[in-house]
Amino acid sequence: MSAVVYSLCALTSAVCAVLLLHSYSIGKYRLLLWSGLCFAGLAANYLLLVVDKLILLEVDLSLLRLSVALAAMCTMLYGLVWDTE
Repeated sequence: MSAVVYSLCALTSAVCAVLLLHSYSIGKYRLLLWSGLCFAGLAANYLLLVVDKLILLEVDLSLLRLSVALAAMCTMLYGLVWDTE
């Protein structure tokens, strides 16, 4: 059951990233870019979660997963706070 939930989270984040980045390519609103990059990082985080918990059971990837999630959130934070149009 957890495999389904992890996979759906990864798929949802990836679809959100694709839609946000596609909207950015059309409208050039920078907040869409930062949001799309954040969701791409979150999708990578969830893919690492699937690999960590379901595929590589003997290897702990929690530090790598948390680093990817932190980078994704920092990208969004930068876009919200310091990037002005």
